[in-house]
Amino acid sequence: MRTVVVTNPPRADAALADALAGYGVATVHEAMGRTGYLGPSIRPVHLGSRIGGSAVTVLSWPGDNLMIHVAVEQCRPGDVLVVATTSPSTDGMFGELFATALQHRGVRGLVIDAGVRDVAELHAMGFPVWSAAVSAQGTVKATPGSVNVPVTIGGQVIRPGDTILADDDGVLRVRREDAASAVAAARARAEKEEATREAFRRGELGLDRYGLRARLPGLGIDYVEYEDS
Repeated sequence: MRTVVVTNPPRADAALADALAGYGVATVHEAMGRTGYLGPSIRPVHLGSRIGGSAVTVLSWPGDNLMIHVAVEQCRPGDVLVVATTSPSTDGMFGELFATALQHRGVRGLVIDAGVRDVAELHAMGFPVWSAAVSAQGTVKATPGSVNVPVTIGGQVIRPGDTILADDDGVLRVRREDAASAVAAARARAEKEEATREAFRRGELGLDRYGLRARLPGLGIDYVEYEDS
């Protein structure tokens, strides 16, 4: 593995990242054809946060947070730090001291395919984190890795400068070059969902709105009176 720090990579458009965050992970995921989701193992440490930003990526060895220290220097306002490891790890590689440094640099949050700790402090300081684990297990600072290279989490390749969306439903990667089209698709889906929401408020059933009723007989679903069941 080449150990390298790539400086000044291209970054996601901040306005597009903000727009996508406003629609939320689930809506954007559906609008993009259900692509880019990092999977259910990356979960929010605390509920209630919704962010969008430009990925600064880190590839670390398991149980070693040296490269997170290296990456802090590369972060700018509006970034989201994304950390992967070369093999599975649940050690607590990140805590409130890291969060303090990143907040100072305007970083919007952390996504890490490993563990975090200092959960109460992270919550109190309002620094949002999505992780694969919570663990008090500490780490070392000894092994070189890389910053701002492509990393893989949950089968999704994340490049520096890709847009990262994260909320209570999980984390989504939108390729930097797809962000504008993703906003248009998310807007269309949100408008469609609002029309459906209004229809449901009027009492319309999903069976009819989605054209499902006519499909039931073909699926072998019969309606029978209780006395005949």
